[in-house]
Amino acid sequence: MRIVLVLVLLLLTACEGSFVRAGNLGRKVGIDKSYEARDACLARNAAADGVSSEDPATLAHAVALSCSAETDQLIAASDYSGDARVAASIRQDSEFRAMKYVMQARGQKIF
Repeated sequence: MRIVLVLVLLLLTACEGSFVRAGNLGRKVGIDKSYEARDACLARNAAADGVSSEDPATLAHAVALSCSAETDQLIAASDYSGDARVAASIRQDSEFRAMKYVMQARGQKIF
């Protein structure tokens, strides 16, 4: 019984580090910095638009477009393969986050 327990324990711990590679850590740092730059741009531009009477979705779209350079950097850092679905998903996330910052600038609850 002890031998089986030791073998199971060895099998489980042998796989522990297999999904983390040193090369991925540098990529993760780059992605995190790109996220921070994009979110800072969205927050800055949403606050600059103020509390106008325009539709929040229209303002969020404009804010997301104004931060397209940061979004493109995030796409480049996240997706080395150039998959269009990944780029579309990140752009959609940018619009969603822009809506969050627009609503916060207006003092409204998001959800």
